[in-house]
Amino acid sequence: MTPETKARQQIDQKLEQAGWVIQDMKQLNLAAGIGVAVREYPTDTGPADYVMFVNRNAVGIIEAKKDSAGENLTVTEHQTERYANATLKWRKDNTPLPFLFEATGQIIRFTDGRDPAPRSREIFHFFKPETLAAWLAQSETPRRRLVEQMPALPTQNLRDCQISAVAGLEKSLAQNKPRALVHMATGAGKTFTAITSVYRLLKFGAARRILFLVDTRNLGKQAHQEFMAYTPPDDARKFTELYNVQRLASPTIDPHSQVCISTIQRMYSILSGEPIDESAEDLSLNEVQQTTKQEKFVRYNAAVPVETFDFIIIDECHRSIYNLWKQVLDYFDATLIGLTATPDKRTFGFFNENIVAEYTYEQSVADGVNVGYDVYEIETEITKKGGELKAKEWVDHRDRQTRKKRWAETEDDTAYTSKELDRSVVNVSQIRQVIQAMKTAVETQIFPTRKETPKTLIFAKTDSHADDIINIVRELYGQGNAFCKKVTYRSEEDADSVLAGFRNDYNPRIAVTVDMIATGTDVKPLEVLLFMRDVRSRGYYEQMKGRGVRSLDGDSLKRVSNSADGAKTRFVLIDAVGVEKSLKTESRPLEKKPTVALKDLLQGIAIGHRDDDTVLSLANRLVRLNKQLDDKAKARIEKVSGGVSVGELGKRLIAALDPDAIVAMALATAKANGITRSEDTLLPEEIEIARAERVAAACAPFDQPALRDEIEAARREREQIIDHINLDQITFSGFSEQAETQAKALIKSFADYIARHKDEIAALGFFYQQPYQRRHLTFDMIEELHEHLSKPPLMLTTERLWNAYARVQAGQVKGVDSKRQLTDLISLLRFALELETELKPFSEQVDKRFQEWIFRHNAQRTTAFTPEQTEWLRLMKDHIAGSCSISRDDFDYAELADKGGLQKVWGVFGNQLDGLMDEMNEELVA
Repeated sequence: MTPETKARQQIDQKLEQAGWVIQDMKQLNLAAGIGVAVREYPTDTGPADYVMFVNRNAVGIIEAKKDSAGENLTVTEHQTERYANATLKWRKDNTPLPFLFEATGQIIRFTDGRDPAPRSREIFHFFKPETLAAWLAQSETPRRRLVEQMPALPTQNLRDCQISAVAGLEKSLAQNKPRALVHMATGAGKTFTAITSVYRLLKFGAARRILFLVDTRNLGKQAHQEFMAYTPPDDARKFTELYNVQRLASPTIDPHSQVCISTIQRMYSILSGEPIDESAEDLSLNEVQQTTKQEKFVRYNAAVPVETFDFIIIDECHRSIYNLWKQVLDYFDATLIGLTATPDKRTFGFFNENIVAEYTYEQSVADGVNVGYDVYEIETEITKKGGELKAKEWVDHRDRQTRKKRWAETEDDTAYTSKELDRSVVNVSQIRQVIQAMKTAVETQIFPTRKETPKTLIFAKTDSHADDIINIVRELYGQGNAFCKKVTYRSEEDADSVLAGFRNDYNPRIAVTVDMIATGTDVKPLEVLLFMRDVRSRGYYEQMKGRGVRSLDGDSLKRVSNSADGAKTRFVLIDAVGVEKSLKTESRPLEKKPTVALKDLLQGIAIGHRDDDTVLSLANRLVRLNKQLDDKAKARIEKVSGGVSVGELGKRLIAALDPDAIVAMALATAKANGITRSEDTLLPEEIEIARAERVAAACAPFDQPALRDEIEAARREREQIIDHINLDQITFSGFSEQAETQAKALIKSFADYIARHKDEIAALGFFYQQPYQRRHLTFDMIEELHEHLSKPPLMLTTERLWNAYARVQAGQVKGVDSKRQLTDLISLLRFALELETELKPFSEQVDKRFQEWIFRHNAQRTTAFTPEQTEWLRLMKDHIAGSCSISRDDFDYAELADKGGLQKVWGVFGNQLDGLMDEMNEELVA
């Protein structure tokens, strides 16, 4: 068989899979089907390899080449064009054929001649004839509509960064760029932006169906909720009232759906035909180790042809779509649009460096879309150095899974490092010290004026670690179960309801998570993140930090944290494990050797990894594990597996890959289908199908999450030692160097602003004038200055400035735990201009000056102020402390009016009143 003949056989097979009828010229019968591909059809420039007919009309050309021509396939495009523009024998219409294909047995390239500036692209498989018929029925191609017919974007209800992203994306699409990256900071509204684009592509861009791809079920659920809530700017109806949105939970794509939301795991399952356990969709693929040889065998699925989606929007595209899973994206003939807040080098490379929008975290903070953060560090002796238990010490030994304890002696000296902490050894004192240090810091330094604990998220290492943390949090805070909850896929309580309560209700105040809300989950009231686990991936760490960055208005924050004094202005990252300083990688490196953890092998099998390396690695681990387990552990696994021992599970995996058995099965299948085959004539596809069936049967038990969990639990060291002998102690608790650097930068920007604007803003002019030239400082002046300072990009609120000075010049700053007032800005100005050596709340300064003034006044008078006069003077002093000054009109305010107002005070002081007010305004404020 010549290479050309072999290539044509494979081309014929692919055409038939897509629903085409293949005919030689001599057997021409255009009524045989909707789509007919005729070989060697005569034209005036010679016979075309294939002419494609749809509903009896010639619509396209296939130029066939041998496989070795694949590296140079684009040079044959001129041949395809020649045939497409040629006169076909017996065809009356001489218009050029619009659909042009070049194909070998391995690759296919396609050009739509109706596009503006037609450009060829590689496709996974031939299109169905029904698709070409539908395209011909359209007056213009989607790409032409994107160039010529997209209306202007209505900008109401859109942020500038969202307008820029939609406009940049549409410009990229109009230029027919196959991939585009939207880089927008967490909290900037990526999903809202994406839905805006989806709406416009469906309504104006002739898109038929769009795939919204995520990598966890939780993200899919959130996306679906946002589609349901979205109201377009030009229609009062909700998006889901206008278009069908399907969240895939089965192998079937609704033919009427215009938006499909799916995990990449689910989409692989649909394309490969291998069933998937729902639990495989709960864990981001970024968190599952993979080997380079775990090939994803994606094959053509006629029920989901390559043209199913016009566009694929990939949420959190910085993870999961590279390496093995990229083939899912390669399958579809669709424009790829990536959304991410944390791109790395791979992300830029995958999207061909076509960044259509870039809105960084720093920009989002400057615009007030997100809030900044401070880092507070907690270090303990045992966190850094570990500990040691001597032999013969009586301690608790706890079963990891059941948490049942037994009181026993340690057999040997047991030294443990910080990495073993909360895994093989639990030091309760270490957890208690960290939680106590966090509680003290939050209550006295970080949020000292709060009456309730700010919403706090703690990242734990394992489920068992999370339980230990929860118990200690409830104990130290003196609170009940509702105060602190676990939010994880494995928790018995419904995770979604706990998450909703954490987001919207008073309780829980503290949530502990291992996996579920590390990324992609919106909890705007969150103000404290405590890391009790390290993270090695830079991207994943940025995503975890992203849980705290969302801004929130004052009313919304008060609904869950009533004592908050305004909008959310920052969050605090409390680092108890050195996560800020630990070495981070740009992305999770691929394992080059078969050292993948057992839990990841099991998860990989459940997701659909069927390569020899994965199957054999798991088989060998199970056979080895069978020798290590006691009878009770083996019995538990056997019970969950339906009577199959752990050793037998491993043996079945090895047997499934037996080459002789695979060939025998392929021969038996061929015979059952009436096909005569020998070992030499079996097709590679037939052997692969037999192998896939055998492996699928052997892997089927691992679809059960209960079996995977039981095997992993048995593998782990069965017991943890509870170290209650080595008591831990805090070695450092304070803001990090980074926080101090940020505080210094904040103070500098304040000082620079004061110097730069001293002639423009009245309040600044007041302080720069000489004392004898001063006029009264008014509240309006301070309000004007505060408004200038608190707007982006400065965002210099009195709270932030006071905290910054407290961090840099702690010994000179008082009243950190006081609630800030607008008039505290006066104290900040005086301190910044070095008119005062200490930074004190304005009310304290007024109190001190009042005492000095009244003492001096009484000494100079023949008679001291009466008790009634002194009481009125104190009321006037309190008003000055909150408002900078006092005048006759101010006696209408409640606190003064309630005492009798201007009429009463005039009766007490008479015509001395105006002079006393002028004196107090100058003495107490200046």
